[in-house]
Amino acid sequence: MKEKSFASLPVVLVDDDQSVLHATAAVLNSAGVANVELVNDSRELLPALERHAASLILLDLFMPHVTGNELLPEIARLYPELPVIVMTAAQDIETAVLSMKEGAFDYLVKPVEESRLLASVRHALEVQSLRRQMGVLKHYLLSDCLQHGEAFAGIVTNSRKMRALFQYLEAVAVSAEPVLISGETGAGKEMFAHALHKLSGLTGQFVQVNVAGLDDTLFSDTLFGHRKGAYTGADQNRAGLISQAAGGTLFLDEIGDLSMASQVKLLRLLQEHTYFPLGSDVARPSDARVVCATNCQLAQMMRQNRFRSDLFFRLSVHQVEVPPLREHKEDIPLLLQRFLDEAAAAINKSAPEPSNELITLLSNYHFPGNVRELRAMVFNAMALHRGGSVLAMESFRQAIQKQQRTNSDQPLAAPSDGLPVVIPGRFPTLDEVEEAMISEALRRARGNQGVAATLLGLSRPALNRRLARRATPPAA
Repeated sequence: MKEKSFASLPVVLVDDDQSVLHATAAVLNSAGVANVELVNDSRELLPALERHAASLILLDLFMPHVTGNELLPEIARLYPELPVIVMTAAQDIETAVLSMKEGAFDYLVKPVEESRLLASVRHALEVQSLRRQMGVLKHYLLSDCLQHGEAFAGIVTNSRKMRALFQYLEAVAVSAEPVLISGETGAGKEMFAHALHKLSGLTGQFVQVNVAGLDDTLFSDTLFGHRKGAYTGADQNRAGLISQAAGGTLFLDEIGDLSMASQVKLLRLLQEHTYFPLGSDVARPSDARVVCATNCQLAQMMRQNRFRSDLFFRLSVHQVEVPPLREHKEDIPLLLQRFLDEAAAAINKSAPEPSNELITLLSNYHFPGNVRELRAMVFNAMALHRGGSVLAMESFRQAIQKQQRTNSDQPLAAPSDGLPVVIPGRFPTLDEVEEAMISEALRRARGNQGVAATLLGLSRPALNRRLARRATPPAA
């Protein structure tokens, strides 16, 4: 059973004045805090907390039966992690200081300005969420366990590095804060976003938007929607994708390509949890959890003034760096078999066995396209497969050699930001360099000459000729 999302726990309002209760609840509801519980009799608060947990308490001090001054230390003793915001008409400093000493998170004087109330509530919820995440993360790090491994069923891995990311996702899944998923193209960022949504326990939809290529108007219309008549051709109201993601996850892919004007609007959504449809001056609340993905270096873009620093720090509360395939090559045999089974089922064929030679070849390839590139290779090989129990290697060799030729058209990057390569001692001859490269290729290929030839960008006969020259002693 999945753990209940922290965002679904109620905010409890405690006040003997019904009008204050309903007015405060209306303000919170309008700002997107949907789960609000009203307690008109202060004697009912502690029994209610025993029955179910809460995310925050807004407490009046002066009430009949049991005062807030009496309840506050009891709450602090029984539920030390539960924030309590005191709301009272008392304006004297002594009462405020005493409340803070007793454990109050904040002290608000009635009548409370709406902006002040919402700012305090949001801050308290964020702090409470972070405290809870730290506790969960500590538990995972110490126990080295996954409680909801089924959420990661689509990600094939045996890598400890990937498992550590799974544990981190479980720890932060219940947070309402944004998550930034970064990594190279094809590394699997979208699959991590889907896993995060499953772990969150959110009941709403997972809504995905690729923001690359969207100008500011199209971005606003896609996410926020529009009112009828907002622009030429807007002949009816349109609910944006944020509305579709209500109570769920809004996944923004390629966030590094977002225009500066759109970045401002996204920042406002994250800070205020409200948005304006095009053509409307009425703010609408949003409770969608925002998850972003990018293959760009946002920190570097921020330093170049191409990405807003305030948005970057808002998005990077929780960061997940998905490693490229070359950093968890132990997963190649598992992924190869998974993709073989999928490709064979797609064309109604029996899946052939991959040879050890093929696994050695793929394990020595750097995979610039990551898992997506491996999948494309396997599906292409299965389409070309003409029978037999062992998968042919030729299409893999051709794909790797084509990539190597493409890379050879680009100048090799010198290490250390353009500094020359340092070769200590005597400068080697070309024959010595060739000898060293052939020896290293054979070592990586575990003595398999076909694999070594592919790594070197040679045909098998060409490598054999070079090996023959190495074996032939020079004439006297």
